[in-house]
Amino acid sequence: MKPGFVYIMTNRHHTTLYTGVTSNLPQRVLQHKERFFEQSFTSRYNLYLLVYWESFQEIGDAISREKQIKAGSRQKKLDLINSLNPEWRDLTEDIENIMDVF
Repeated sequence: MKPGFVYIMTNRHHTTLYTGVTSNLPQRVLQHKERFFEQSFTSRYNLYLLVYWESFQEIGDAISREKQIKAGSRQKKLDLINSLNPEWRDLTEDIENIMDVF
């Protein structure tokens, strides 16, 4: 059983949001922060702050949730972030050892 994570990244001014899905959240966030994929959306728009994430037992559930979030309006995404992270702090430190659970 492969775990899954849905996450939202933003930039310093919170003007752009990116919703993604991965099976290894710490690794993927690090790739965003280091601009591993130079031509990617997150690199072009300087999206390096992890402001929201959810974990799932199976990657398929995470993919379904990602589609649900992406289908929602920007306001719904803002509401989702504000409900769990009203300060919009970077949550990267919170996920450093998250893979140990899996």
